[in-house]
Amino acid sequence: MSKRWFVIHTYSGYENKVKANLEKRIESMNMEDKIFRILVPMEDEIELKDGRKKVTKRKIFPGYVLVEMIMTDDSWYVVRNTPGVTGFVGSGAKPIPLDEDEARQIIRTMGMEEPRTKVDFNAGEHVRVISGPFENFGGTIEEILLEKSKLRVLISMFGRETPVELDYNQVEKIN
Repeated sequence: MSKRWFVIHTYSGYENKVKANLEKRIESMNMEDKIFRILVPMEDEIELKDGRKKVTKRKIFPGYVLVEMIMTDDSWYVVRNTPGVTGFVGSGAKPIPLDEDEARQIIRTMGMEEPRTKVDFNAGEHVRVISGPFENFGGTIEEILLEKSKLRVLISMFGRETPVELDYNQVEKIN
């Protein structure tokens, strides 16, 4: 028997509590040789509020926890009967392990990707530039450039629309 990654379903919002409970149960029931790592898949997300960047953790799969373990009747019992766990992901009574590539991809996403920016703007919205060379100009968002973390805004200058690339924190919405 080799160790594999399994997915357990939990009550949404209780993932960290389930992780803590499971770690305590593993220690108290001497299952360290069968159950190895427990992960709540999360990624960093950059949120822009009031012109400030705030890095927050966001659950990639709310309601799910990954467990690296050797599947035996005893290890299944310990995990399955942990408070907050509703069951293993899989068809029927036999849990299905994650594919090695899938597990590696999730772990890589958790640790090595740069934070994703949460955008509070939509194309077509009217905004006012609050800093930079176009300060106090009004415009309409033409496009959101996620990979550059910028907005393309159409600003009315000299009687014609001019596209300008601006950072998220250089504009504010006009209500």
